[in-house]
Amino acid sequence: MTSPVEERLRAALAARAALVTSRDLRRDAPPRGRRWGTHRVASVAFAVLGTAAAAAAVCVLALLRGGPVAPEPVPPARPPALTGTLPTPATTPSSPVAPSVSEPRPVGSP
Repeated sequence: MTSPVEERLRAALAARAALVTSRDLRRDAPPRGRRWGTHRVASVAFAVLGTAAAAAAVCVLALLRGGPVAPEPVPPARPPALTGTLPTPATTPSSPVAPSVSEPRPVGSP
């Protein structure tokens, strides 16, 4: 049992399906022309120029701000304090001290 509305819908869908051809189902042709448009090339060129300008500005600012190439050393805030006694020529050894060598101990002994 089909209703009159369902019959009309089926007839409308069948009529619409009869209008579809194989040409309608084919893919569209791919776009032709250059891959890189002038707009894209210009934007890449502006980005490269901007990066080069920024790098040049950083270099110029670093050279101008730094002053002389070899700045003079800054003196300390306060003079260094001596915390011990300096060795006198009488207490310094005249010959180097030989290193001490001990006998190897067996493994496990204290």
